Amino acid sequence: AHHSASASEDSKAIGSRPDHQHSKASAGTAPSIDQQVSFYYTRDLNETSSFWEKIVGLPLVLDQGVCRIYRVSKDGFIGFCQRKTARRDTEVTITMVSDEVDEWHRHLKEKGVRFMESPPSTSAGFQHDYNDGPTLNPKFNIYHFFFKDNN
Repeated sequence: AHHSASASEDSKAIGSRPDHQHSKASAGTAPSIDQQVSFYYTRDLNETSSFWEKIVGLPLVLDQGVCRIYRVSKDGFIGFCQRKTARRDTEVTITMVSDEVDEWHRHLKEKGVRFMESPPSTSAGFQHDYNDGPTLNPKFNIYHFFFKDNN
């Protein structure tokens, strides 16, 4: 893993560690996975970063210049990378799980976040205006809501 010279101490939480030891996985079994980072592309890294830091409130753990990585949970991270050819019409659903769904909806609504008025195509036949708040989706048995990053 590559770390920038300006990386904070917290950034060492991502990627390989200096004290890395060889896998203890036996033949035929997969080695362990300690962390997970999903990366998404954006045309405007500063605007995207502002949304995820100031509106959603995720802590920045590594700034690589053209990519920024945020902590979502103890060992889960999300990264955004600047790319001129990033497509805005690509549908992506990022799922964050919390026991505080109502509180998250209230927090984001207070920050002026845009909520979806109908769910993605995977929830065909289920209609709800998420501006009104979270709801239980009977098809997937989840209490949830959808919101949009403007980028």
